[in-house]
Amino acid sequence: MSERYSLRQTPKKTEHPGLVPTPGTRQPSRRKSQFPIKEEEDDDDSSATDTSSRRSTSTTQWKSQRKVRLVETAAMNGSTSAVEGASDILIDALNGSGSNGSAAYATMNGIRNGVAKSAANGKPAKTNTMQRGRVIDGWEVGKDPKIDYSPHFDFGGSFGVVAMMICFPLLMWYMWVGATFYDGKFPTPAPGQSFVDFLKHVGNLVYKEAFPSPYAWAIFWTFFVFEGLCYCLLPGVYTYGKPLAHEGGKQLKYYCSGVWSFYTTFALLGALHYFNIFKIYTLVDEFGPIMSVAICSGFLVSIIAYFSAIARGAQHRMTGYFFYDFFMGAELNPRMFGVLDFKMFFEVRLPWYILLALTCGTAARQYEEYGYVSAEVCFLLMAHFLYANACSKGEECIPTTWDIYYEKWGFMLIFWNIAGVPLSYCHCTLYLANHDPSTYQWNRYVMAALFTSYLFVYWIWDTTNSQKNRFRAGERGAMLERKTFPQLPWQTVKNPRTIKTKTGDSILVDGWYGYARKIHYTCDLYFALTWGLVTGFNSPFPWFYPFFFSCMIVHRAYRDIERCKAKYGESWDEYTRLVPYLFIPYVI
Repeated sequence: MSERYSLRQTPKKTEHPGLVPTPGTRQPSRRKSQFPIKEEEDDDDSSATDTSSRRSTSTTQWKSQRKVRLVETAAMNGSTSAVEGASDILIDALNGSGSNGSAAYATMNGIRNGVAKSAANGKPAKTNTMQRGRVIDGWEVGKDPKIDYSPHFDFGGSFGVVAMMICFPLLMWYMWVGATFYDGKFPTPAPGQSFVDFLKHVGNLVYKEAFPSPYAWAIFWTFFVFEGLCYCLLPGVYTYGKPLAHEGGKQLKYYCSGVWSFYTTFALLGALHYFNIFKIYTLVDEFGPIMSVAICSGFLVSIIAYFSAIARGAQHRMTGYFFYDFFMGAELNPRMFGVLDFKMFFEVRLPWYILLALTCGTAARQYEEYGYVSAEVCFLLMAHFLYANACSKGEECIPTTWDIYYEKWGFMLIFWNIAGVPLSYCHCTLYLANHDPSTYQWNRYVMAALFTSYLFVYWIWDTTNSQKNRFRAGERGAMLERKTFPQLPWQTVKNPRTIKTKTGDSILVDGWYGYARKIHYTCDLYFALTWGLVTGFNSPFPWFYPFFFSCMIVHRAYRDIERCKAKYGESWDEYTRLVPYLFIPYVI
């Protein structure tokens, strides 16, 4: 969840920022570059064409285009000083031709990674022969973007991904059996029971108690379709994704209606519960069948997504290994109706709304049975609300994250968001739902400490992400200040300290990022640990999420550091000297 809030290098929108009406007649979803790049020819002769007017004799425009070429050439040849000098001249030239003078525009028009990503008149720019052979996000410049030219395979290749596709659904059923029929303990063979008989017993429990019934299918897919309608029809804002190198720098337009979707969804669930139309704790009562439906749906949607992309010729970065490609996905940017982006839809709404709905159901059941809601359930209700709400209120920050920009639409993203996240991270809620409050009750002082510390860490987490996003938006002069709840102090750092890099980017070394480089990861880890801690230590299953997340966040931090070292070089070394702490200031 940590890279979800980055608006890095997203160009300034041409629309007025703020709330927009429900989408009607839409503009094209692919954005053209604001400043055209000169198309390189073999004889090094070129001409420029302005997308707004033709001024072939304009000396100012000719100079600005020449500076773009100078910066590109210097970047490709590794000349940092040339890049910096040319960038200064380029900014001045752009200021004289109507630009707002932001250095980010130079990067967006072809400097990033030394590859010309902009396109005159919306067409991909020609590839300079000096760029050929460079591999950018798995695509080798000048070659077919449908083929993955990177030699790297994640997750152990085909063998590893097949094992994951088989084992993770089995693990979900196993944990559910333990949480439901073994008092939260690991299911193990009874005395005198053979292992084969034990497997048959567990399989029989899953078949009888978690069979994907028609009622469960109706619940899950009604929610699925309803959220899709909310995505498309409710008010929201527009933003742009990162430039796609293999498409000449085109940027996809994203519609973000998460705030309205979130509050509409839970207002409707509250009304359905109050008027006895659909009791929200039905989600807890029918958890086993709903989980099985989600698992089956993950496979079905993955199969449809993969073969649909192949049939339409929409595949991207394919390795030729079927199981690996199926797991990682075939299509990069799947969309429906020109507005519903499937990766955005699955990332924001499905997992976190389901998780919060399960916790709401547990609270409703407790109130109906005991006449009160325990402090532990209230804590999870607060925690899950804050997380789901944060994903919705900051949805416009998500299009530039790694999952949306780079990962393809495959089993990994589909299954994980449909089933993995909401129905395995929720075991803290299931444990509280399945046990009497007296069996897990903490004293009031522990609960007070948990509530106050969680809110404090949430403030750090929320403002850390806000500082980064507003800094990136401010660089390009397109900061969008939304009045979504909650608005917290220190969301913006005024006149921040930064480090300029050879790529044209700046590294923020102020605000929370002046204390630790991955402080937001620490906050995420704290959230996970408290979700397990509030349930106590009588069951291992609520601790699955903290354990899994700890491993994942350490790996992600290592991956991010390696990528930043390669991208920023000496600038990153300077950053680590200025901010030596990674996770916890003055500790580690």
